[in-house]
Amino acid sequence: MLTTNDLFERELKKLLKAEIERLSEILAGNGISDFSQYKYYVGAIHGLSHALEQCEEANSIVEQTR
Repeated sequence: MLTTNDLFERELKKLLKAEIERLSEILAGNGISDFSQYKYYVGAIHGLSHALEQCEEANSIVEQTR
């Protein structure tokens, strides 16, 4: 049985991945009109990816303490 924390983690990761996918589609499509927008989307994707990595790191730390 999943705990509330497990459910939260799973849903948060799904939301982060969905947002990365959405921003990636904008970046790959014709939605970018100048370099500043390009930098914004690349930075946002990088930040969300880093947040996912931090979730994994936190999860591994918690698993080590059990």
